[in-house]
Amino acid sequence: MTAFAYLGAALAEIAGCFAFWAWLRLDRSVWWLVPGIASLCLFAYLLTLVDAEHAGRTYAAYGGVYIASAVAWLWLAEGMRPDRWDLIGTAICLAGAAIILWGPRPA
Repeated sequence: MTAFAYLGAALAEIAGCFAFWAWLRLDRSVWWLVPGIASLCLFAYLLTLVDAEHAGRTYAAYGGVYIASAVAWLWLAEGMRPDRWDLIGTAICLAGAAIILWGPRPA
């Protein structure tokens, strides 16, 4: 469930933020904000579904997933192929997220 919540949240956040980007930077209609705001609300809701004891840890681990999703968006939605530095940075962020999520903790 955690992986689906994180991936859904990342897609919702990127789509919501892109709606604002499209309005402000690409001169799209202000109506782009309607689905954008709904998408950002969905993003916030999906993060509450993650089974974690502390919100801060949930958000910190999500950051790595968000970065990987943003690089995928760069490639799939914007047509810009990630370079090796994008991929190396993404791998480092995902490793950090994994440590935050699954690192050993005292019971």
